Amino acid sequence: MPELRKGEATARCVCGRVEIEATGAPITSIVCYCNDCQEAGRQIEAMPNAPAVRDPDGGTGYVAYRKDRVSFLKGTALLKKHKLDGKSPTNRVVATCCNSPMVLNFDDGKWWVDIYRARYIGSAPAVQMRVCTKFKPDNAPLPDDVPSHPRYPLKFLGKLVGARIAMLVSR
Repeated sequence: MPELRKGEATARCVCGRVEIEATGAPITSIVCYCNDCQEAGRQIEAMPNAPAVRDPDGGTGYVAYRKDRVSFLKGTALLKKHKLDGKSPTNRVVATCCNSPMVLNFDDGKWWVDIYRARYIGSAPAVQMRVCTKFKPDNAPLPDDVPSHPRYPLKFLGKLVGARIAMLVSR
């Protein structure tokens, strides 16, 4: 496996036909338990030969990057948006070659992209927080390795706003 240069991360679908590169430090690394992430995970996992999307406790791990720091290196023709409903601005982008979820992005101009932690080649950045834990499955114990929040905490929202400001300043 090739070594990653400092400040660079690579994500790849299970079969290797789709590859993404992210440069610079991520905004944050989270596990989300919201109803939409859980339902999308169930739907994607039901696709033929799809890998697991959700962790055993029902959460879905993501690493958020500024949109201007994420590049699709190969396989873009194999990517397809998966929406829970037609009105949602949220897309879970799946590699159709092997039904691997790759990124979560938005139609409404948000400035970040969430790369699925499970798609990382090598080690993904450490999880910094668990969000929307009020929606986790009742029978799933919540790990106590990082702070957990029932909703989106101000710290999480602050990191997203800080990334937006950094993007505007760097133009």
